[in-house]
Amino acid sequence: MKISSIHVYSYDGQRRDINFEVDGLNIITGRSSTGKSALSDIIEYCMGQSNFNVSDGVIQDKVSWFAVIYQFPDVQVMVAKPAPRSGGVSCSLAMTRTGEFVQPPEFSELMVNTDDTAVTSLLSRQLGIPENRTEVAEEHTRNSYEASIKHSYYYLFQRQGLVTNKDQLFYRQNEPFQPQAIKDTLPILLGASTNERYELQTRLRTAQRDLRAQAKLLAQAKQAVGNYRNQAIALLTEAKAVGILPQESLFKEDEEIIAALKTASEWTPAKLNIQPEDKVHKLESELAQLRKTKREIKSKIEAGQIFELRAGGFQCEAAEHIDRLLSIKSLPKNATTGEWQWPFAEKNLAMETPIAKALIGELESLEAEMQTVLGQRPQIQGYLAEENQRLQDVTKLVVEKEAELAAAIAANTMLANAQKQSDAAKYVVGRISFFLEGFVPDDTLKRQEADYRRREIRIQELEKALADVDMDDRLASILNSISAQFNLYNKRFESEFSAYPARFDLKKLTIIFDRPERSVPMARTGGGENYLAYHLSALLALHWYCVKSNRPMPRFLVIDQPTQVYFPSEESYKAVDGTVLKTEQSDADMDSVRKLFNLLYQFTVEDVPGFQIIITEHANLRDDWFQKSLVEAPWSKPPALVPEDWPLKNEVLL
Repeated sequence: MKISSIHVYSYDGQRRDINFEVDGLNIITGRSSTGKSALSDIIEYCMGQSNFNVSDGVIQDKVSWFAVIYQFPDVQVMVAKPAPRSGGVSCSLAMTRTGEFVQPPEFSELMVNTDDTAVTSLLSRQLGIPENRTEVAEEHTRNSYEASIKHSYYYLFQRQGLVTNKDQLFYRQNEPFQPQAIKDTLPILLGASTNERYELQTRLRTAQRDLRAQAKLLAQAKQAVGNYRNQAIALLTEAKAVGILPQESLFKEDEEIIAALKTASEWTPAKLNIQPEDKVHKLESELAQLRKTKREIKSKIEAGQIFELRAGGFQCEAAEHIDRLLSIKSLPKNATTGEWQWPFAEKNLAMETPIAKALIGELESLEAEMQTVLGQRPQIQGYLAEENQRLQDVTKLVVEKEAELAAAIAANTMLANAQKQSDAAKYVVGRISFFLEGFVPDDTLKRQEADYRRREIRIQELEKALADVDMDDRLASILNSISAQFNLYNKRFESEFSAYPARFDLKKLTIIFDRPERSVPMARTGGGENYLAYHLSALLALHWYCVKSNRPMPRFLVIDQPTQVYFPSEESYKAVDGTVLKTEQSDADMDSVRKLFNLLYQFTVEDVPGFQIIITEHANLRDDWFQKSLVEAPWSKPPALVPEDWPLKNEVLL
């Protein structure tokens, strides 16, 4: 994709044509304020950009339509857009024509037939940008989107001031959200994210969406299965209350409950002959009894736990006391009488005393009590286990009875307000039918669980396949190739840091120079001439790779006033007015000026033959190759982008 021509239309129907060579270097030079810098704004405006960035002045006052004819390998595409309405800063309306050779339309032929969205789609398709989606990690909140020709703008324009900017490498990089857009889309445009990866990502997103939907269904099924019993019991109570089912009917098993509800759902008013019976009082009594039983069981459990706790404490204290008293048994016995005898005494001196008897008696008593406690503890533990089970059973009955009571109260309230018994019955039947429609049997739940597991496995397979198509390694290889080419061009510019290997850092969107002692980012290298060399080397290297790898990137680059950095001041630069004589007589570094133009010229002739570079300038060189690259005679008012004799908008009757 290249620029074949640019056209502007006056309000009275005149047209100004600027024709470019689609292959090679194109230079437009001349005085300041002649509209040179606006060319890149017009190109961008006619590439699907709604914002109108042309500065206020002659162009906005005198131009009614803008048009650009783009050259593709086998076809031309003309995009024309009207200027925004008075006071407006944007316009999304457009006109397009496509053909092997497209002529610029006459003023009378200009008419809107499309919009910027369609223009973007058309140019992206002609450029060959494949179907794609940007990759966004799950922890990020931004949405995935499709890379289009709009994401090539960053690499096509180097405006005045940007080309020597130390902090900004690419066009629009300083605008909100644009740095992230560059990081998201450049891997796609460079081919790091392949069609195979895109297809896998698409299938993975579809599978993940299906899994989320299945997860909701599974959660609903689990909730339904978990809660259906209480709902079913409540509905049975309502059915009995309105006479659909006999009052004496008892249903305990789940299958019986569902069967009874299905029977109730088939009820018709003609069969209704039973008056509803109020069972609230009975249910309240039963519930009160159950709650009382529950309290009694809890009291027994608490008492048992206290007993067990005290027995445990007694056991510990008694054991310690026994250990102390056992020392008595270590005394020797009289061999003849069997009596205890104090050591180191020839005969029993005091074993018959009350103290000795008391100690021995205490020991025997503690040992007996210890055996009793040890025998009772297993019985207490078994008792507590039985009571805890009873408590669980009664608690379950309380929950079910509460549901039954709540349903009975609701049914009675409904019956009290109903005009007829059949109206109340119909209401209950409707609720039962609704319940049965949403009822999920266990086998259905199992099928949904199996389906969920199957979808999980499918996602794992796709994630593994996606991991095998490693984008990071491929992107690193591509960036290494671009960095190597950057170093080549940087050496040709002879920049201050050209002796050190450099690399393009996509995460930081800058150039990093790897010096032996430390890495130095572009912003810390200093010097406008250096920044110019880095900007142009980076863009040339990027386009070199895209052409060599046949990537869908437009084959043109627009550079605005790159040689200004070689002039002592902006005033001296503008003063040359696009003339050879004034350029040669200026105080500019002419060797650097000539080297810059020659390097760009050689890029279009040798490095990437046929690549289109458009330069808007104030300088002018005498060299033949430079003069052959001039698009028109230097713009000196006249000529200019907008002829001086064109009327102002408010001078033309529209």
